[in-house]
Amino acid sequence: MGVDQHRAFEAIEEGRVRLLMLVDDEPAQRRLVAAIASRAGWRTVFAPDSETAIAMLGTQDGMMLDAILLDQWAPGSDSAELIAELKARRPALPILLLTSSGSTEGAVAAMRAGASDYLIKPVAPERLMTALDQAVESTNQAGELQPLSEKLGQELAFEEIIGAAPAFRTALAIAAKAARSRVPVFIEGEGGVGKETLADAIHAASPRAKQPLLKVSCGSIAENLLDSVLFGHEKNAFTGAFDRRVGLLQQADGGTIFIDEIDKLPSATQVRLVRLVTDNEIQPLGSPHSYRIDVRLITAADEPLEPMLAAGTFREDLFYRINVVQLAIPPLRERTGDLSALARHFLARLATQPGLRSLGITDEALALLRAYDWPGNVRQLQDVLFRASVLCEGDALTAAEFPLIAEAVRASGVATAPPTQHADGIGVTLYEADGNLRPLDAIEADVIRLAIGHYRGRMTEVARRLGIGRSTLYRKLADLGIDNAAA
Repeated sequence: MGVDQHRAFEAIEEGRVRLLMLVDDEPAQRRLVAAIASRAGWRTVFAPDSETAIAMLGTQDGMMLDAILLDQWAPGSDSAELIAELKARRPALPILLLTSSGSTEGAVAAMRAGASDYLIKPVAPERLMTALDQAVESTNQAGELQPLSEKLGQELAFEEIIGAAPAFRTALAIAAKAARSRVPVFIEGEGGVGKETLADAIHAASPRAKQPLLKVSCGSIAENLLDSVLFGHEKNAFTGAFDRRVGLLQQADGGTIFIDEIDKLPSATQVRLVRLVTDNEIQPLGSPHSYRIDVRLITAADEPLEPMLAAGTFREDLFYRINVVQLAIPPLRERTGDLSALARHFLARLATQPGLRSLGITDEALALLRAYDWPGNVRQLQDVLFRASVLCEGDALTAAEFPLIAEAVRASGVATAPPTQHADGIGVTLYEADGNLRPLDAIEADVIRLAIGHYRGRMTEVARRLGIGRSTLYRKLADLGIDNAAA
């Protein structure tokens, strides 16, 4: 490994020098932002006004930009107009807005124009560095407000994970049982189905919950660096290895490590991982000694590994050792009955974010979302709902808030099912057409009618299943104006 490769490895652990354009004419704030950004590995170039910022996009530095930070009061243009112009020229470039504490309305307008995030002045150093890191990590999600939607991420216990589809509940049940042991778990599922969420839940429910949970995605790291990232290296192990570095596996000793995209693991690294899962030992690069560690291994892949076994590109001995417990997470298109609950869950969490508010969602909108095939799965649903929430002017999301989804559904030729009493997949409508909750007595009346019909008027059984006495049931029938025969 040469010096350049070593520098690439340093970039993974410490962050490479990235390029930020700050659009601001205040010298003091420019110096402050540049100093903070440099601590996170950023170099800053400056544009004092909107005209200069647009012109700089065509320069050598402008072509290498990783992000733009725009002060709301920068001269020359309304901030939302400037953001829209910059996004039109560089759609994938994340733009962050610096705003005063009393200008939430302007911040939301900027997000609607395409900003990725906003920061309130005076900005705390940690807040700025986190926002810049998230902006760079999100560049592979072009066109989505990924940095803000990622703020919704949080570890969920098994009982908090949304989903009633049988295949999904089966996977959760197996995961919950496996969490109590230390056996390796392999999670299979398309990108965005929630593999990392499930790994979080397994760790949180395990005896190792208070120990570290470290994560690595093999697809995001160069192949020649994975050994160093996972297993570490000794000083002078290769050209440019000026210091000893502890690998992620050793850092996770006593806890859990989640290795995503394990199908992209190079052959040499697969051999090293076999030793870990067989003997609980690792050997850093350049070290004459091995180290025993106790780490719980959770792995994941977007595609089944069996074809790679047949092709000889994935080791059979490694496959069977990491696949002690296998979990298959179905894609969202196969669990559309969960979509209503997921959508409302995400909207409730979005309402807690700065600049956003509580929104309902209409049955027509839900019918449209159910007709879409969701190639990006749950992650894409969250991003789509976030964008719709930012742009929504009413009290509830309607089908009009999802024009790209509607266009895709029309192109696919799939008809959107009209809303019915079974729109939520449970036989009872919980929401009005405007997205607000129905009154409790109306919902209760529907539940009782459903039970009477389901049990064919056998009132003793109805009362037993509802967990109430017969006399209470008849009193509710009278109070709610429900006719037994009609029900």
